[in-house]
Amino acid sequence: MATSQRSDLLNTRLDRFTRMLHGLADGDVRALHRTRVASRRLREILPVLELEPDVARRLGRRLRKVTERLGVVRELDVLTLLVEELHDSGKHNSATLARIATAIAEERARARDRLFAKLPTGELRRIASKLTKVAGGLDDDKKASRGWRWAVEARLTHRATVLKRAMIEAGALYLPERLHAVRIALKKLRYALEVAVEATGAPSATDLRTLKRGQDVLGRLHDFQILIDRVRQMQASVEPPDVTLWRNIDVLTVALENECRRLHARFMRHEAAVRAVCDRVTRLKLKVATSTRRAAAS
Repeated sequence: MATSQRSDLLNTRLDRFTRMLHGLADGDVRALHRTRVASRRLREILPVLELEPDVARRLGRRLRKVTERLGVVRELDVLTLLVEELHDSGKHNSATLARIATAIAEERARARDRLFAKLPTGELRRIASKLTKVAGGLDDDKKASRGWRWAVEARLTHRATVLKRAMIEAGALYLPERLHAVRIALKKLRYALEVAVEATGAPSATDLRTLKRGQDVLGRLHDFQILIDRVRQMQASVEPPDVTLWRNIDVLTVALENECRRLHARFMRHEAAVRAVCDRVTRLKLKVATSTRRAAAS
């Protein structure tokens, strides 16, 4: 039995988005992250709301810009926290980490200035206002209900298929770019499953936890990989040449690469559970679609 209408699904995600805007303006790191996640969830729901194509396209484009621009600063926020974590561990050269932290902090400050120049909170509030009007205009009659729920089910199946294909292509080797594709596909399936659970009332809390666990492992692996890339860039730009710093960076890079491989191995042990979720949500789609169409025919 369905638990939510289209307007409910949109309003729930819109509320999460708008609640974070005050903290975002104050420079709150957590608010920035949650605003970005909320923008992703809004993007996931838009295609199944049965809006006018031009309206959906414009809103999707504006939300994508929000996600991308917040993402630049979010990445630097994560790197800052990661370097602090490495420093607190006491396992790495503190002077080298301090040098890396300074470089990241400078870039982070510039990125925040660019963010609020290109994406002021007023623009975010205008997007929220437009989505509020959209939610108020949704007509959840029986015909619309059947149509958008079928769209939810089709989207869920598509997301599961894309994730399974990405895992097959990634294979068992440590290939960062392919693992990144798996991470993105996994995240999109998780958001699609959240929508399906709310729309159909299907009990899938365990499956959502499984996807979240896999996303967390791959997310941390991705963060380490981004840090490795940044550290290598800094190493190449050190002037004047500093042999001691170069050696310390080499030692740090090896340690980070080893951590990435450890996380990859951890995900590989978890991959079978993720594949099982893909299979289950596909069967769930078929079951819900059959019951919905029987009800429509009666």
